[in-house]
Amino acid sequence: MPYLIHIAILFFIYAILGVSLNLVVGYAGLLSVAHAAFYGIGAYVTAIALTQYGINFFVSVLLGMLLSGIVSLLVGMVFSKFRDDYYALASLGFNVIVFSIFLNWESMTKGPLGIPGVGKPTVFGYEIASNGTFLLLAIALFALVYMVATKIDGSSFGRVLKAIREDEQALEVFGYRVEYFKLAIFVIGAAMASVAGSLFASYITYVDPSSFSLNESIFILAIVIMGGLGSIRGTLAGALFLVLLPEALRFVGLPTDIAAQSRQVIYGAILVLLMVYRPRGFVGEYELK
Repeated sequence: MPYLIHIAILFFIYAILGVSLNLVVGYAGLLSVAHAAFYGIGAYVTAIALTQYGINFFVSVLLGMLLSGIVSLLVGMVFSKFRDDYYALASLGFNVIVFSIFLNWESMTKGPLGIPGVGKPTVFGYEIASNGTFLLLAIALFALVYMVATKIDGSSFGRVLKAIREDEQALEVFGYRVEYFKLAIFVIGAAMASVAGSLFASYITYVDPSSFSLNESIFILAIVIMGGLGSIRGTLAGALFLVLLPEALRFVGLPTDIAAQSRQVIYGAILVLLMVYRPRGFVGEYELK
């Protein structure tokens, strides 16, 4: 049971990341490879706030969202000048910059040693110490993110985002300032990713730069593409699949001397086959071009 609870917590963390990135990539069509940077900002803000200043976990979540929002607003204004492949390259560069800051700003982030001893959340003096109660917290925060995402999906704002994805230039003809809409959803997605980072830091009780590298951004993007671009329900399916698949492969019974390498090969092959036969993911509205 503890193992299943652990997997469930990871699922909800990655579900938050997937839903928030899908708003950016699947709805607005902005191919961002920088999500792990905002994920890391939330994690480090919570880790520093709890270990160095004794700030309450929920206050640290808000601080992480605020910092991620400010940073995403600043870089988003630069990114708005790019389109398509150039947007992806710019976001990739930003992720590398943030990772380098995590790695080298030792006075604040402790560099490659990371920050241990991150505390658990407390509610009215009660510490959420057990994994079972932490799972309830993860579900509650995911529910808030999911509710906001569904509200966006059904709003006129969401419809404009989808129109930007389909034909940005045509929308500009009708007088829409598309750069404002793109910037707004980029900031919203970054703030949501920060929430997942705060959860991760408090759950693992340790953060270090390796958890927020470019590989992590690619993994989150894989969740979105696998689940289906432009589909919030699909993102949940993608998160569940990609969180469970590596764990399921542990029970295949591969020879111990090649088990790790074989699992990676099987994992990669399954992803390739799914992309060949399900290019729109599980419940996607359109294909990434």
